[in-house]
Amino acid sequence: MRKLLYALAATMLLLTSWAQADGPEFRSDHPERYTVVKGDTLWDISARFLNNPWYWPEIWHVNPQVRNPHLIYPGDELALVYIDGQPRVTKVRSDGVVKLSPQVRSEPIELPIPTIPLDAISSFLTDTRIVDVETLEGAPYVLEGEDGRIITGAGDKLYARGDKPAENVGVFRRSNSYVDPDTGEFLGLEARAIADGEVTSDSGDVLTVMLKRSNEEVRIGDRLLVSQDRPINTSFNPSAPEGDIQGKMISVEGGVSQIGQYDVVTINRGAREGLEPGNVLAVYRAGNLVKDPYNGQVVELPAERAGLMMVFQTYDKLSYGLVLQATRPLAVGDTVRNP
Repeated sequence: MRKLLYALAATMLLLTSWAQADGPEFRSDHPERYTVVKGDTLWDISARFLNNPWYWPEIWHVNPQVRNPHLIYPGDELALVYIDGQPRVTKVRSDGVVKLSPQVRSEPIELPIPTIPLDAISSFLTDTRIVDVETLEGAPYVLEGEDGRIITGAGDKLYARGDKPAENVGVFRRSNSYVDPDTGEFLGLEARAIADGEVTSDSGDVLTVMLKRSNEEVRIGDRLLVSQDRPINTSFNPSAPEGDIQGKMISVEGGVSQIGQYDVVTINRGAREGLEPGNVLAVYRAGNLVKDPYNGQVVELPAERAGLMMVFQTYDKLSYGLVLQATRPLAVGDTVRNP
């Protein structure tokens, strides 16, 4: 009976510790007030107050007395306040007073701070698309430029062969093909945007395209896809995923061998697993392989937590994420889990 009581007490203690950990944890050195400076990101500010910055939505208090209370600008002062006994962070009025009364506030000239560095992910928000192989291989392809040119750019005319997809088209180049390393499932084909153009003539199966913008030189064989006006979300709320996530980093931009802070990675989990932009995942570095000194067997040591990443773009079967913290070099194949 005594053992049963001890076991029950231990279980209750464990459950209590889990419950305490499942929520925002303020840093012991958190500021009482903080003035936002140019170059800050929401993630940086969250990490000043919390040990687990992805719980920011739970501590952020919308102050109705200030204009655009959801947005944070350089020069804004944030204060730690207590509402119904719970710690919350809110924007302070321009005169330094926190009170629930209306006040007119002029529109800031500065842009609101982003959640994460947008320059690190901008090309993935605007110039990259995940498609299936049939879509890309069935799209019209570039034959040549005007006067027989093999490379063209903005302001040039080119000719392509295939059915006209739309008046406004994007020129795309095949990039990475993603396959799940564990199951072998095809996850998607990455098509990288090279240029934008307008179809000015359709002569049977030959299209004449005038290029309006280009990131790099258009080459023979590049494909034309319908130009999409995708809504670009640059405001992410740091948050934990709703469900249980177990995945892997399967690629990194630039193909580098070591992954660090602000590198863009691809993971083999997406919208079908419940991931959303803003979800934060912990990265676990695979344990070393060691040889047992007695029987010669190869043993894999446990994986160790080595970083944090935020998902910023999701597709059905995969997602792009930005590494926000790395306590040691990371690598393709490292696992990602709920933080």
